[in-house]
Amino acid sequence: MDEVEVKIVEPITNAFTVDVEDYFQVEAFQSIIRPEQWDNGDYPTRVVTNTRNILRLLERHNVHGTFFVLGWVAQRYPALIADIAALGHEVACHGFAHQRATTQTFEVFLNDVLSAKHCLEDIVGVSVDGYRAPSFSINENNQWAFDALAKAGFLYSSSTYPVKHDLYGVPNWPRFPHLRPEGILEIPVPTLRIAERNIPIGGGGYFRLAPYALSHKLIERYLVGEQKPYSFYFHPWEIDPDQPRIAKATLKSKVRHYVNLGRMENKVSRLLSDFQWSTMKDVYSIQGKESAASIRA
Repeated sequence: MDEVEVKIVEPITNAFTVDVEDYFQVEAFQSIIRPEQWDNGDYPTRVVTNTRNILRLLERHNVHGTFFVLGWVAQRYPALIADIAALGHEVACHGFAHQRATTQTFEVFLNDVLSAKHCLEDIVGVSVDGYRAPSFSINENNQWAFDALAKAGFLYSSSTYPVKHDLYGVPNWPRFPHLRPEGILEIPVPTLRIAERNIPIGGGGYFRLAPYALSHKLIERYLVGEQKPYSFYFHPWEIDPDQPRIAKATLKSKVRHYVNLGRMENKVSRLLSDFQWSTMKDVYSIQGKESAASIRA
């Protein structure tokens, strides 16, 4: 019998990330729910309870991750953000009011990310070095956003998704982490190259909608084939099957937002058990300043 060569692959530590926003702040409901309604009581907030459930889930699995937090959330619930940091997780920035970068000018975008960054730093007391654009909304038309991020003092971004999607994505952009000319390390959401197409495997709705076995297989294929760290993202509202339903949402939005909410927490728990995880800064060896005050001096 011929011998079969077995390739031994050392386990790779991957980045586990959470985009901290509430169910009524998502892009799918933007045409229905205006930002000025976020505080008027029409939509009761659930982000604190859901995020604390995620913190308990990570604690059970002894995993630290990166939380990309909206400034809007941090401003209203500073104790939640302080607890995220106190538990050893990385706090990063998701902008202030979940506005897509493609809808902003340079000045508006810079002010948005700075206000969120400073709000977060005032709470956690260390520099906030990472940024993720809402809806991965940096593309070929607003690359000036990287200039703004560098000016604001960020070290890395995870704001691009090299796939074809109706809301975001630039399929021909780099698939792997790369240092931008502006000095920002961009860490794209992972994709798998199959039949000359980039297949989305980074988490979110794709992970929630697909069977876990398929997601697991695709992630393993990525790790073995690319020999690079994988990064995963999802949202606190994705583990909340009891959240209020937005009746006026389109059928497409309802499918994207509500399918498999009741199964998501168990799927994430399995993911935490099956792979090795840490923060973005640890996985990608990003060294930032410890003191928030020092970067403003």
